[in-house]
Amino acid sequence: MDTVRLTQYAHGGGCACKIPPGELEDMVRGLTGIAGADLLVGLDDGDDAAAVLVADGLAVLATADFFTPVVDDAYDWGRIAAANALSDIYAMGGRPVLAVNLLGWPRDVLPPELAAEVLRGGLDVARLAGCPVAGGHSIDDPEPKYGMAVTGVADPDRLLRNDAAVAGLPLTLTKPLGVGVLNNRHKATGEVFPEAVASMVALNDVASRHALDRGIRAATDVTGFGLLGHLYKMARASGVTAVVDAAAVPYLDGARASLAAGFVPGGSQRNLDWVSPHLTATVDHDELLLLADAQTSGGLLVAGEVPGGTVIGELVARGEHVMHVR
Repeated sequence: MDTVRLTQYAHGGGCACKIPPGELEDMVRGLTGIAGADLLVGLDDGDDAAAVLVADGLAVLATADFFTPVVDDAYDWGRIAAANALSDIYAMGGRPVLAVNLLGWPRDVLPPELAAEVLRGGLDVARLAGCPVAGGHSIDDPEPKYGMAVTGVADPDRLLRNDAAVAGLPLTLTKPLGVGVLNNRHKATGEVFPEAVASMVALNDVASRHALDRGIRAATDVTGFGLLGHLYKMARASGVTAVVDAAAVPYLDGARASLAAGFVPGGSQRNLDWVSPHLTATVDHDELLLLADAQTSGGLLVAGEVPGGTVIGELVARGEHVMHVR
């Protein structure tokens, strides 16, 4: 099992395998606007999880996230996928209370012992989050896939939403960017990037609590649509313009070198193509590609300042464009 390179059994990796954002919005357009008095967050603004009011002072959050291998190590892939799924709950200001596994496995190609390692990784991260894992669903699949469906709870009056940002607030990012190009390089060469793995397996629970403690109302997590993609969705939904200071954005070691060497996920270019009509910039194309890099289990993007995060820009009154990068 030590010689199996899981990334070679998938056409892509991690959240870079997401359906392109513009294409996805077209697909689900007929499902938006379906709201009742108790549905607090649905599909309309593409937020991180659904939220429904079930009792006074109690909202239930629901999300699901799964993807193909982003690293070759089965245990690490399981940890990353679980942290990524749990992140949707934290991005809404919630607390995960239950998870179930989602597993696709090419059982005639890869040994079941590897699948067990994937599940063990997911369980260990869920335990760190204090979230029990109770069963799930598995299928025989030509490509390996793993993730979780997660249920959480939150105070309905303190949800972190992507449509609640207001002008005058700073923008804070809680994890460095760059895992997309580093994972692409890992898939192509087999090089291992421990700093990228550590970033992806880290939970966003502390950042979420800091945001709630500070009375912050707007946040999202940065995953497959890249920083620019998720920021565009937030600024568009909130009716503001986001200004990004490119020089302030933190990156993992090796990210710029990997970009220069050509290890750019296809999803990153699609992200940039999607937001470009709504963007003005005074930086070059390579810088924009890094800002649009498809992340897996990235940090929170917060409309406000939180301890441990990096202020990367600000929100201003809506101008001609939804975003400006300088």
